[in-house]
Amino acid sequence: MGNHPEIPVDSTGKTIPVIGFGTAEYPFGASFETLRDSLLHAIKLGYRHFDSAALYQSEQPLGEAIDDALNLGLIKSRDELFITSKLWCSDAHHDCVLPAIQKTLKNLKLEYMDLYLLHWPVSVKPGEYELPVKKKDLLPIDIKSVWEAMEECQKLGLAKSIGVSNFSCKKLETLLATAKIPPAVNQVEMNPLWQQKKLREFCENKGIRITAYSPLGAKGTLWGTNWVMECEVLKQIAEATGKTIAQICIRWVYEQGVSVLVKSFNKDRMKENLDIFGWKLSPEDLEKISQIPQRKGFPGLEFISEEGPYKSLSELWDGEI
Repeated sequence: MGNHPEIPVDSTGKTIPVIGFGTAEYPFGASFETLRDSLLHAIKLGYRHFDSAALYQSEQPLGEAIDDALNLGLIKSRDELFITSKLWCSDAHHDCVLPAIQKTLKNLKLEYMDLYLLHWPVSVKPGEYELPVKKKDLLPIDIKSVWEAMEECQKLGLAKSIGVSNFSCKKLETLLATAKIPPAVNQVEMNPLWQQKKLREFCENKGIRITAYSPLGAKGTLWGTNWVMECEVLKQIAEATGKTIAQICIRWVYEQGVSVLVKSFNKDRMKENLDIFGWKLSPEDLEKISQIPQRKGFPGLEFISEEGPYKSLSELWDGEI
């Protein structure tokens, strides 16, 4: 796929491209045509992994862009692409999972997805795809039965691999206790300011791959901050190496053995974000990055409620933030 390195997704020999293209643009679903054009341009540049979600309302434009790419001969077959999408909290109920993946595949105009993720360890009342969710709609998630339905998606061939997103070590342990198919991937926020050392170690021991989202801090989105791009340590390394802060961050994630999602619809930055191969960070730079004080950009306060299943951030993240 493309000319970029890939890393294994699981023990079966399936692989995931190192750099993926994120499709979350806030407000969600604002510009169908623009998104479709950006996605087509990303395929032209060589991106081969695309990360979507029911929440983002980006599945349809992604489906159209894949169609366009095939018609234009930019790719010979759909198999050259790695497509991820996610089950939203309102569908995180055993009986909603199969209809949800079928709807997603219809939106994408695809027979199967490469990876289907449970978006959050959270359930809300069925119906709406929105963030923030309504606090009164928050429900306890039955991870065991939801995961059984996710496993069914893989058995039916609708998803080649299944995984989770935003799961703590403890919630992964809960899932693994009953899972017949372990999650292939845990997609989480990860960047030099939120390095996830404990979680990465846990996942490595369990054979779960990590995919990093918000490697640059996701400035300008509902869940983003400027902290990463304004970090003095990263600014100094970028200046000294003649790279951009974005390239330093993406390269750092890659050097941790993690696949990474980047998201920019600016054509120059889309190209720049791919330019992380053929050079590496020095041991001194890696040491400096390892000393950066840690703070999570998106704690998920939206899912915390006095009346809900998670009454505090420490219940949502099990004390890991």
